[in-house]
Amino acid sequence: MDIVRDESVKRKRRIKQMLFAAGAVIVLVVGTVALFRLPQAAQSVDRNTVWPDTVKRGSMLRQVRGLGTLVSIPAYIRLIPAETDVRVERILVLPGTEVKADTIIMELSNPQVEQEAMDADLQVKSAEADYQNTRVKVNSDLKTLQSAAATVEADYENAKRDAADNKELVKIGVLSDAALQTSLAKEREMATRYNIEQERIKENTAAITTQLAVQQANIDQKRAFAQLKHKNLDALKLRAGINGVLQAAELTVQAGQRVTQGTILAKVVDPDHLQAELKIPETTVKDVAIGQPAEIDTHNGIIKGTVVRRDPSVINGTVVVDVELEGQLPKGAVPDLSVDGTITMERLDNVLYVGRPAFGQEKSTVGMFKILADGKTALRVPVQLGRSSVNTVEIIRGLQEGDQVILSDMSRYDSVDRIKLE
Repeated sequence: MDIVRDESVKRKRRIKQMLFAAGAVIVLVVGTVALFRLPQAAQSVDRNTVWPDTVKRGSMLRQVRGLGTLVSIPAYIRLIPAETDVRVERILVLPGTEVKADTIIMELSNPQVEQEAMDADLQVKSAEADYQNTRVKVNSDLKTLQSAAATVEADYENAKRDAADNKELVKIGVLSDAALQTSLAKEREMATRYNIEQERIKENTAAITTQLAVQQANIDQKRAFAQLKHKNLDALKLRAGINGVLQAAELTVQAGQRVTQGTILAKVVDPDHLQAELKIPETTVKDVAIGQPAEIDTHNGIIKGTVVRRDPSVINGTVVVDVELEGQLPKGAVPDLSVDGTITMERLDNVLYVGRPAFGQEKSTVGMFKILADGKTALRVPVQLGRSSVNTVEIIRGLQEGDQVILSDMSRYDSVDRIKLE
């Protein structure tokens, strides 16, 4: 009987231990769940390290910004190529020098061009001599015809007088009718010959005009050819062509160097006619259009302008936009000067907006820390963004006018929804 009692006591003891263990596990689980359900402790953030802004309602300018340079307007750029294969003899003007249209930049040489110009001049003189010879010959032939016509005319006049006299003699019975008919036939013959000679003179005169016109056309052709050769000869003295500033040539040449026809030897630009060439990010350029106003910061003054061209292609994530400048350029505005440009796309009236946060694209939803009324606590709230500008963004929902939010980068606090500003 004692053995049975001992086993019963041991069994009760084991049951009691199991109940205590189960209770402890339950208490631990409940405590853990309760602990996780407790509000997170707010993480402290130095107030001086954040950038707050206040939500406003009113008008907002939608703008885009891009870096760029001042470039010459294509109509005021002159590239000067080599007209023929040449050798550079002397370089008289260096890049950066102001030049006039007739300023000689380089002296070039090409013996063949010089010889061709001389040959062309000789061909002009030969054509002029042929013209003079032809003129003398045709004029001599014309005078011969005119002389023969004069003789025929005199014979014709004599025949007319003889016929008239014979008519009178026939009337008084001194001359026979046969003699009268002979004189009248002679008159008709001489009249015909006279008319023929006049036609020959007329046709010869027209032929003279044609022959001299042919010779003159030959002279004009030779002169035009000579002018072309002299143009090539004159091009050996490389002139600026326009008033402006000499820029570095696309191909740097040295004295004594030989270059082929078409090689760019110099570039002259007019520094008073510049435009801004801005590189706008492809993500923000979609609403940029021709005619929109712009402001160009040259770091020595701001110039107003207008968008005149938008490149259809994307290069390295940017699109080139040309801005025509208005008014007088500030001092120091020269080609290739680095500038900042801001283009105004549209004006939004009566919208809710705030400064643009460090992260968050337009027309997206982002989490932003809103500063509560006590000014010491900020709570993360979802904010739907609308259209954006350079420094501001439209608020669709999530914030109200007068709310204060933090715009600076808060990515390090992504794991918390509440911060404490100290």
